[in-house]
Amino acid sequence: MTTLSDVSEMLKTARREADLSQEELAQRAGVARSTVARMETLAKGDMSVSILVRLLEAAGYDLKLVRPGHVRTVEDILAEQRRGDAS
Repeated sequence: MTTLSDVSEMLKTARREADLSQEELAQRAGVARSTVARMETLAKGDMSVSILVRLLEAAGYDLKLVRPGHVRTVEDILAEQRRGDAS
């Protein structure tokens, strides 16, 4: 299971791989630098999913939900269901 701490580390890794400072990422996502710092350190013990998505997108990433041991994302499954070809 992925913990909130794991997600926080993934965000920090995504920012660093995009070669962005906290300030640069914050500017791209339209949030305060302190928000980036708080989410990377879990300063308040929680994080906003909407801000997490904005920060990941600003670093060039998409948030995907994948069941452990599976390759397809939740988006893949929903698209298959809409097409009527779920397996």
